[in-house]
Amino acid sequence: MKNLSSWLIAMFAFMFWGFRVVTTVLYSMGNEFIAQPMDLTMEVALLFITFVCICFIIRRKLLPTIIYLIAHALYYGIYLYQNLMPVIEGSATMNSYMSLLIALVGIVIPLFAFFDVLLDKNRKAHPVDKQTDWFYKNKAYDRDDLDDRRDKNQYRTM
Repeated sequence: MKNLSSWLIAMFAFMFWGFRVVTTVLYSMGNEFIAQPMDLTMEVALLFITFVCICFIIRRKLLPTIIYLIAHALYYGIYLYQNLMPVIEGSATMNSYMSLLIALVGIVIPLFAFFDVLLDKNRKAHPVDKQTDWFYKNKAYDRDDLDDRRDKNQYRTM
């Protein structure tokens, strides 16, 4: 993880995971909080899946990123739909808006993580080195065919 964006996505994923842990613990103890889990059992399972997947996302693995995206899209997609309907009908409350915001964040962070890992895979497949590419990938420094007796090597190491 060489980019600031990769670190920020990982930090936001861990912060959102911590927020959901606090939400789940407070809900299971019966305390009031700004958000509530949609289904306590699924929320606990999602928290464990999320923690494992985020640890592998830091290692830039694609499969856990896909699992992270699918799990959150399935859980928070339903949550998003359930809270979007009262907003469309005009009967929304403050809890509906807060739940809608949490569901959007729950879908956007895995989506950003997925695209970040894909871009990182592309960067690793096609590396760019500014110190040497100006010479090795520039046709202006190639030798011209001036004489038939000349050496045919370009004398480049790559």
